[in-house]
Amino acid sequence: MSESNLAALSDGLEGQVSGARVIAQALKTQDVNYMFGIVGIPVTEIALAAQEVGIRYIGMRNEQAACYAASAVGYLTGRPLIVIGGSSERSQETMGAFQEFPQVEACRLYSKFSARPSSIEAIPSIIEKAVRSSIYGRPGACYVDIPADFVSLQVNVSSVKYVECCMPPPISMAETSAVRMAASVIRNAKQPLVIIGKGAAYAHAEESIRKLVEQCKLPFLPTPMGKGVIRDNHPNCVAAARSRALQFADVIVLLGARLNWILHFGLPPRYQPDVKFIQVDICAEELGNNVRPAVTLLGDVNAVTKQLLEQFDKTPWQYPPESEWWKVLREKMKSNEALSKELASKKSLPMNYYTVFYHVQEQLPRECFVVSEGANTMDIGRTVLQNYLPRHRLDAGTFGTMGVGLGFAIAAAIVAKDRNPGQRVICVEGDSAFGFSGMEVETICRYNLPIVLLVVNNNGIYQGFDTDSWKEMLKFGDATTVAPPMCLLPHSHYEHVMTAFGGKGYFVQTPEELQKSLRQSLADTTNPSLINIMIEPQGTRKAQDFHWLTRSNL
Repeated sequence: MSESNLAALSDGLEGQVSGARVIAQALKTQDVNYMFGIVGIPVTEIALAAQEVGIRYIGMRNEQAACYAASAVGYLTGRPLIVIGGSSERSQETMGAFQEFPQVEACRLYSKFSARPSSIEAIPSIIEKAVRSSIYGRPGACYVDIPADFVSLQVNVSSVKYVECCMPPPISMAETSAVRMAASVIRNAKQPLVIIGKGAAYAHAEESIRKLVEQCKLPFLPTPMGKGVIRDNHPNCVAAARSRALQFADVIVLLGARLNWILHFGLPPRYQPDVKFIQVDICAEELGNNVRPAVTLLGDVNAVTKQLLEQFDKTPWQYPPESEWWKVLREKMKSNEALSKELASKKSLPMNYYTVFYHVQEQLPRECFVVSEGANTMDIGRTVLQNYLPRHRLDAGTFGTMGVGLGFAIAAAIVAKDRNPGQRVICVEGDSAFGFSGMEVETICRYNLPIVLLVVNNNGIYQGFDTDSWKEMLKFGDATTVAPPMCLLPHSHYEHVMTAFGGKGYFVQTPEELQKSLRQSLADTTNPSLINIMIEPQGTRKAQDFHWLTRSNL
């Protein structure tokens, strides 16, 4: 090609911009700083363009894990999940194009906003609306569909108008009369309780809630991801007497917590039939679900809590700290904690859950992120592992989704690396849960994230068998016919998954080995590690006052 032809080509492309670059710049303009994904046709160029404009791209090994990581970053940074999906070219619609599927329509069922831009010029406004929709009201995921031909298509730079970053979510407050009524109900409570939910953590309501609890001397308990809004070791925390507190409270203040399965729907026998709920929520549709509340306070949890504080500032009131209710709660806490410590102190091998978690708790850095998933691993770990800071616990949450752990841990480590270098991320996994996204260990090693993975290994789902029992069982037939469905291969060396990619791996069977390996892992601030902790295959939770969620004959 002649020099004149090259010059003409250059002039023809001057002032042009690709769809991929428009997408990336539109995201950056909306203060999106992190992108997780798996590249391939047609979205590879979008990831490259994102890096060019300063968005950090983290390549994952599974799309689910990428979404889990992005959603966790959204929770930690206030920029909830935006899914960018590549779809078939517009000219091939209805022709059976590669992976053709009605993605926009499908995603409308599961997202707050789902759309396909009509042109490259429309991309910035669609991206702005997606981000704004995701953070206004109750936060939630949004979907933007990108036709494959948009990615490399060029348009004139002058034809693309970027929309300035959307404003922060408006702060809504409850009606003053409703706030006065709520304060009156609290003052007249004989056995009050405050429940702190994930919504309170997301609203950054920690200071106002702590002031309310301390000023009025109210007992409180957190939901799983409400842990740390007020430190777990606060004298007013009654989490160790959770069932007793829920069952006998006569007034319950719900701060960003839903009456779903996690809180047993607010129904008897877990609650008194005439319990009065004061429900504080950002979402109007949530108010009154399952139980008719005594008072509804629609608004931002932080703002509404401050409104309640104003009422108690005008007319001071404290719940008597020496009341019979406090006495009942403290006695139950004392007995439950004693039982847990008794289980933790057992010297028999293999270790039980409580022994493992008490030794882990002794070494956990106060400011660390704790990520957790599994069945007994998550449930028991939640009662033992303490959180002292808000938004520092990430777990399977409302949907109880297994596989979230490594994606959440990667997200927390990336955010910590930017905001607080040196802050540790501890990811506590059941062995079954680890299997859902274990290949993300390669992602952890590739980006050299010093995450400490603890795999609590009982050789199964809920329960498993030891090696000798497994071998004996197989004498009676093929594993597909004789092995119980909850069993996994005993004595699996999950630590080798970490060492295969260059991280540190430990196989531990005793408290001493656990203490040593955890100490070494926490001291190593440059490499990830995985500690494979063998426990009693038939180990379970201490006796509970109520059956969990659904009954089982097993």
